[in-house]
Amino acid sequence: MGLPDFGGRRRVPGLRREEVALVAGMSAEYYKRLERGHAAGVSEAVIDGVSRALRLDEAEHAHLHDLIRAANAGAHPRPRARTARKSQLTSGMSQTIDAMSTVPVFVQNGRLDAVATNRLGAALFSEMLVGARPPANAARFIFLEPRAQTFYREWEAQTRQIVAVLRAEAGRSPYDRQLSDLVGELSTRSDLFRKLWGAHDVREHRTGLKLVHHPVVGDLDLTFQAMDLASDRGLQMVVFSAEPGSPSQERLQLLANVAETVRG
Repeated sequence: MGLPDFGGRRRVPGLRREEVALVAGMSAEYYKRLERGHAAGVSEAVIDGVSRALRLDEAEHAHLHDLIRAANAGAHPRPRARTARKSQLTSGMSQTIDAMSTVPVFVQNGRLDAVATNRLGAALFSEMLVGARPPANAARFIFLEPRAQTFYREWEAQTRQIVAVLRAEAGRSPYDRQLSDLVGELSTRSDLFRKLWGAHDVREHRTGLKLVHHPVVGDLDLTFQAMDLASDRGLQMVVFSAEPGSPSQERLQLLANVAETVRG
């Protein structure tokens, strides 16, 4: 990276504080102040410089921005309105997802509460939704329900993704009481959650592969696309699909038939 030689032997990998400050284009003393949480008046250029020096990805950069925004709000407090996450869809969007009958649709807020599903989405995630105290929550299911370890075929990877998504939401909504309560509950009841939460990993998962074992139709390999809803701000619609002609598509069609039969 073209850094000067600061001398001495490195005991751990990575940049020293002075090197991060140099790459970020600021003094080491100013960077120390940022590390201590003194972020009042920090400019976009400074945030970009720190992100570049630490090689943050897009989600991590956004999280850093959210943390600094929260620190600035704390330095200049004013009456705060309660953070409210939407708990239902507009009627138009509900009609839209109901019309998407050939793919499972799951709508969630930033806390990963299940806000709405279409019929096939409800059938796919029946293990999470049936019997759950409202609102059903993906994080609560995966860490506190033993069934989750059978439902998610890559359960350990899924736990890390869930925590990283919640950590990013905590940066965006630092005053969300319900999110704080959820994190407190999971930290108290799950040693694994407490360990992963302490790692401060941040990610946004907008596309990927979900491997599940459904109790009715068996293994499903499903790709997913997550989209923020412009008409329902704060909500995200996740749409799942299977590769055409694959066993997963056949099983997904079977699940749709079962769901339609139960409805009838």
